[in-house]
Amino acid sequence: MKSIFTIVIVAVFSCFSIFAQEEFTVSSAKITFKFNSKNVDGTISGFESQSKIDLSNITQSKFKGSVMVETIKTGNFLRDWHLKGNQYFNVDKHPKIAFESTQIIENEKGFTVKGMLTLKGTVKPITIKFTQEQSQLVGTTTLFSSDYGIAIKEERVDNEVKVTIVLALKE
Repeated sequence: MKSIFTIVIVAVFSCFSIFAQEEFTVSSAKITFKFNSKNVDGTISGFESQSKIDLSNITQSKFKGSVMVETIKTGNFLRDWHLKGNQYFNVDKHPKIAFESTQIIENEKGFTVKGMLTLKGTVKPITIKFTQEQSQLVGTTTLFSSDYGIAIKEERVDNEVKVTIVLALKE
């Protein structure tokens, strides 16, 4: 009788630990971007996250994080310095780019995260499409820098930026 009780207890706690393994936090992120019209690509880092990811019930997850503008790198020191200045990102006044999810929608290829992006003091809705690749989530989105007061070129379409976000998950 004692051994049956022990087996039942072990089985119950094993089930809880299996379900708990589906909840993750973001341990790191790699964020890359590409300005097509200028043929410029780069990275941004200084990532901080308060995200809670539940892969077994993704719609109940929360994506929230930021990056430090001062970490922008395009492979050209002078361009990076200029981008951080008042004319573009204005790193002294707006040191972070932040995102917080408002809705998560599951689909056949992964899931879509809708939320608010704060960039250079402007808050606008944005949508990021994610897929899962092993212990990483890979997201892609497109934005226009001119919508956030960063007009690299005159025409809006020429300010298109493609962003890729790779989030490493940990239990």
